[in-house]
Amino acid sequence: MLVVVAPGQGAQVPGFLTPWLELPTVTERLEWLSTVAGVDLITHGTTSDADTIRDTAIAQPLLVAAGLVTLLELFPHPAEAFTRIGAGAGHSVGEITAAAAAGVLTAEQAMVFVRERGRAMAAASAAVPTGMSAVLGGDADEVFEAAERAGLTPANVNGAGQIVVAGRLGDLAAFAENPPDRARVRPLEVAGAFHTEFMAPAVDVLARHARAISTHDPRLRLISNADGQVVHDGRDVLGRLVRQVARPVRWDLCQTTMTDLGITALLEIPPAGTLTGLARRALPGVETLALKTPDDLPAAWDLIARHAPAVDSLSTSPSWRLIVSPSKGTFAYADDVAAAVSGTTIPAGTMIGTVANLRDTIEVTAPHGGVVVEWVVENGDPVSPGQPLLRLHPIS
Repeated sequence: MLVVVAPGQGAQVPGFLTPWLELPTVTERLEWLSTVAGVDLITHGTTSDADTIRDTAIAQPLLVAAGLVTLLELFPHPAEAFTRIGAGAGHSVGEITAAAAAGVLTAEQAMVFVRERGRAMAAASAAVPTGMSAVLGGDADEVFEAAERAGLTPANVNGAGQIVVAGRLGDLAAFAENPPDRARVRPLEVAGAFHTEFMAPAVDVLARHARAISTHDPRLRLISNADGQVVHDGRDVLGRLVRQVARPVRWDLCQTTMTDLGITALLEIPPAGTLTGLARRALPGVETLALKTPDDLPAAWDLIARHAPAVDSLSTSPSWRLIVSPSKGTFAYADDVAAAVSGTTIPAGTMIGTVANLRDTIEVTAPHGGVVVEWVVENGDPVSPGQPLLRLHPIS
């Protein structure tokens, strides 16, 4: 099984799009996305310096656009991607790229959303002097405790011995002077404390915009930053994109879900390298490839051919008719639907059951409702992330 991942802010480097502009289709698509976003993506992807593309309002549209245009070179026929990719995920702003690639948002919706996200987060960052620091090594629990004592938030829990803490600059400086045992602290060149309470004003802005955005359900398994769950409802995906701005990124849980899914290969789209580096340490035995330039396309196509199925069940069964498990665990029927047989109508929003594991118990709902076709699991069955639970016909 193949998973395709999109990196987040900080992955961009000056000139990373230059080799891609040798492909005429990339230039044309970037020109269009530049118009939509109101940002000169071609200049910023080729000649702008590091300080310029570090600006949140520039970096975020640039990252999403880069992912979208290079995905179309990887999969010139997007419908094919839905049959070959087992799951998708994105780190922080990369989750917008993943959502658009999965069909939840159009490219234009994604660019407008990320434009407003970047502007709102830049404004929130300017209000209070804040920042972020990477903590490398050490015991995770000890890092969490030390961060809490220092008044900081573990904003990115990336796994593989890497946690990013965020908060006020003074608190970060004090934390660096007295780091947790066996840990190194490295300040990051970012504008503010992303994925913390300091971004709450940006959440309010995005929530207003989200109410006007129409969505579709993902065409493939989409793994959420918030908790590693597989999300199959488009409105839920959009709500998570809004809330994500002020909540920690749990990439460690995303990687746990990838393991639960049984992935065999991970492909990172441009600007690639960060997430494949984490995967090499956290997902032993999984083949990885960082797609950096067009020269890497043949190797990427070979990886897809060797690890992607010919047909994926989620692409042939529309996700709005198929309720799937959000995580690994044990499934239990909800009392109200335990007797629901073929032909029974289930109202929209009905809880059909729970998936329990060592971490938590997750309620599973039928967001659109429908008429029961068949249960695909029985009470007490072990389930995996994205595994079908219940098939429904839409209510006419």
